[in-house]
Amino acid sequence: MKDTPGWASPGSAASDGQEPGANRPAEPADRPGPAQPAEQSGTGSQDTDSKWSKEQPPPGDWSAPTGAPAPGPTPPPPPPGPGWGGQHPGGYGGPGGYGGPGGPGYPGPGAYGAWGGRWGGPPPAAKPGVIPLRPLGVGEILDGAVSTMRTYWRTVLGISLTVAVVTEVLVTLLQGFVLKDGANTETLNDPNASLSEVTHAMGDVMVSSGVVALVSLIGTIVATALLTTVTSRAVLGKPVTTNEAWRDARPQIPRLFGLVLLLPLIALGVILCGVLPGLLVAASGGGGGVAGILIFLAALATLWLMVRFSLASPALMLEKQGILKSMGRSMKLVRGSWWRVFGIQLLAVIIAFIISLIIAIPFGAIAAAVSGNGVSNLLDGSNGDPGWAFLIITGIGSVISSMITFPITAGVTVLLYIDQRIRREALDLELARAAGVQGYGGTPGTTPGS
Repeated sequence: MKDTPGWASPGSAASDGQEPGANRPAEPADRPGPAQPAEQSGTGSQDTDSKWSKEQPPPGDWSAPTGAPAPGPTPPPPPPGPGWGGQHPGGYGGPGGYGGPGGPGYPGPGAYGAWGGRWGGPPPAAKPGVIPLRPLGVGEILDGAVSTMRTYWRTVLGISLTVAVVTEVLVTLLQGFVLKDGANTETLNDPNASLSEVTHAMGDVMVSSGVVALVSLIGTIVATALLTTVTSRAVLGKPVTTNEAWRDARPQIPRLFGLVLLLPLIALGVILCGVLPGLLVAASGGGGGVAGILIFLAALATLWLMVRFSLASPALMLEKQGILKSMGRSMKLVRGSWWRVFGIQLLAVIIAFIISLIIAIPFGAIAAAVSGNGVSNLLDGSNGDPGWAFLIITGIGSVISSMITFPITAGVTVLLYIDQRIRREALDLELARAAGVQGYGGTPGTTPGS
């Protein structure tokens, strides 16, 4: 855990210490101590009992009496055989034989090895919450995100629904009152429109789209911040209310805004570094092939950087980092695992997109049928002024879609961050202590298909 900020998950870590001497085995109640006198019966058999007590063999070599005890000292026990099983290959080799607590052939602790199973592998990892505390597979990360939503559905769906409703209401009001772009759409579809009219229409469309995207971005940031806190508690098996999640996430939300706004600017700068030289090469007659290669390389560099920075958000929220330090943490965690991180996040995006599409298509068809424009206008793209019925019905579909996809995308990012820290920094030990798991020694578990 050297050179790591540590786990700053909300909630205090439970102590897993033990009192000194707590794990010392107790002495058997029926074994007399060295200075313990023999019991006196108080009857005529006193001498017989005392004699039997003095001639009793040691506990490890006890066997059924068959006659008078052999004179002379007891021979020392033979040395234990190879392996963990002691003298007897199938049981526990006691001090004087293999007759353990359960009789001959008793499979005592030595027969089970360090993992406690005769033939099995390591025991299953501790699972105080929605994921086991070991390196995770792809399916376990997706299942952990869904399990968080299913186990703490009141908090998760409450946050997602509230953010989605507020965001969609603002977007609908802006589109219905302020950002009516019916004339701009008709201008862009008009082949006889002048250049100035087309430029003005494109500017208005870009402004309206930017405002809508900004409102949606704000809602996504708030939902991500709150759901990050909920998922971090779900890993520890500790529920959290919406008020607690807001109280823990609120100090970091301004930094999260800065991070989310900075990353697109970095991507835009990298793309421009490839687009501008490409345009200059094309303008100088160097051919469109070179310009296309430069633009393609710039797009690849942007994708590479965005994946390297993709874990900055949970690092910022859970480690209470600043913007630049969280970006550095993400770069460090993703190093050497770029393809794995990219594949898992791409899979989560595809799943969220399919869910959104499944919900959006029927609501869009219903909205087009109910509104005055009809389904034909929706299909041919002539739906310039959608009307309130169209906006409200499609808005309901967007709310339902966001309520389901927000927890999945945010949960996968948080669990992927935790998985990378478990793999690189043994975070599972800190999580086990924070969850109050007793006796967790960090025994490595198996990693299914990762």
